[in-house]
Amino acid sequence: MRNKPRNGRNTASTARWIATLILFVVAAIFGREQIGRPDRPGAGAPFPPSISGAGRPVDGDSLWVGRDEVRLKGIDAPEGRQSCTRDGAAWACGDAARDQLRNLIGKDVVSCRVEERDQHGRLLAYCAAGGRDLNRGMVSSGMAVAYGGYVREEGEAKASKRGLWASEFTRPRNWRDEHRSGGDRG
Repeated sequence: MRNKPRNGRNTASTARWIATLILFVVAAIFGREQIGRPDRPGAGAPFPPSISGAGRPVDGDSLWVGRDEVRLKGIDAPEGRQSCTRDGAAWACGDAARDQLRNLIGKDVVSCRVEERDQHGRLLAYCAAGGRDLNRGMVSSGMAVAYGGYVREEGEAKASKRGLWASEFTRPRNWRDEHRSGGDRG
């Protein structure tokens, strides 16, 4: 009598191994958005009245303060990928806005008075660093536009042709609407 080949067992073992590998790959693909990201509360979630910590700008109107993502209230700055035109040439105004916020913060601790959460779960706040009002400073420098506040500062920046006002630009909200890809959050 001949021995029966063991292919049946090897085939089942190989199939389980392949299925496990596929599950791992699928989990990695669909779970990658959550890796390294803290759980983010929704718009109606409770929020602290104030926060403080090291400030790391994301763009010209949002930053990390410690472990909290903050959106500067009353202003709107160009998105990181946004480009403007200055002196007939393309200008990375989104990067310039982020750099301006970084300069305003310097090496100082950022302190924020939190007002609410936005639809993305970020804290909406008025922030300062080293006694400098960051929200006001961004509009005064011309690197953000007024969005519910700081109208006088915007007028002064515009009249003096500071920052964005020395260029041709699309207002950040309009730019986001034109380039909506699901990733821009305002």
